[in-house]
Amino acid sequence: MVHKVTLIPGDGVGPELTEAARRVLEATGVQFEWEIQHAGAEVAEKTGTPLPSEVLESIRRNKVALKGPITTPIGTGFRSVNVALRHELGLYACVRPCTYYPGVRSRYNDVDIVVVRENTEDLYAGVEFARGSVEAETIRSWAPGKIHPDSAISVKPTSAEASRRIVKYAFEYALAHDRKRVTAVAKANIMKLTDGLFYEAAREVAKEYEGRIEYDECLIDALCMRLVQRPEIYDVLVMPNLYGDIVSDLCAGLVGGLGMAPGANIGDGVAVFEPTHGSAPKYKGLNKVNPCALILSGMMMLDYLGEKDAARSLESAVKAVLSEGRFVTYDLKEDRDDPTAVGTQEMADAIIEKLQS
Repeated sequence: MVHKVTLIPGDGVGPELTEAARRVLEATGVQFEWEIQHAGAEVAEKTGTPLPSEVLESIRRNKVALKGPITTPIGTGFRSVNVALRHELGLYACVRPCTYYPGVRSRYNDVDIVVVRENTEDLYAGVEFARGSVEAETIRSWAPGKIHPDSAISVKPTSAEASRRIVKYAFEYALAHDRKRVTAVAKANIMKLTDGLFYEAAREVAKEYEGRIEYDECLIDALCMRLVQRPEIYDVLVMPNLYGDIVSDLCAGLVGGLGMAPGANIGDGVAVFEPTHGSAPKYKGLNKVNPCALILSGMMMLDYLGEKDAARSLESAVKAVLSEGRFVTYDLKEDRDDPTAVGTQEMADAIIEKLQS
């Protein structure tokens, strides 16, 4: 079977990473027909938009996309392409596995956590109002004395429907991947109405899985403390949007950094696979960046496509290269200045050799 997949190279180091991932995925023996589409800052300069309509049309048509990182301006400029993709395509579930692989430098060696993040609501919904705006002043009038006059205001929408949907996804993921426990994470002792609603919805869903999957809850601040003390006690974590973004990066740090952090954004019948890390423009064209996050995102894509044997073979090949520690990028060496470190494409070559041996 040939899988037609939208391939979005991205910008910064994105194109070289997607090239490495493409070669590795093809070496698994799975057949792909790649439909290349471009998005990001460079595209915006030419077309006036960082996310042309043909990109969305391609993903809707093919149902699956592999995407390299795309630069998001901080504070100014266009809105995140990643966020826009999730909203336009209804990619409500962000799935970020954080697994320790022997050979990777880390303070921990027993971490196997999956962060499931709600993608469409919370503060990342982008409902913001500038200081002094009519909207901000109106909202300020609803809470006399509680909001400083010089405030910009961001709204935190949280619905029962979206909360139930993401928690159900987490439980179904746990069942499908032989996981034992789902932990719902929020800050309901302070955010009693919004995060309180998230917990209320989570408890309703958890009842449907009693006897099959364990369920518990943890406040976001307590979770962060426990993750750096005993990360091995956690399995699947499910949480609202902002917390999920922060916690997934924290968990990536437990297993060696963002270079080892794959990700997927999944909706009803459509999915986009991408690394957790950004575009690292200062490394553009240097053939230096660790390709594992995007390659492992490709492994998740194989699993999603039903190519489970290929996914397992790819993970085994990545594990073997990491464990040997010879043909790995600088960030995976004991000494980051180690002259034996190889480049992005050379590490991909080593993984391909393991796949074909």
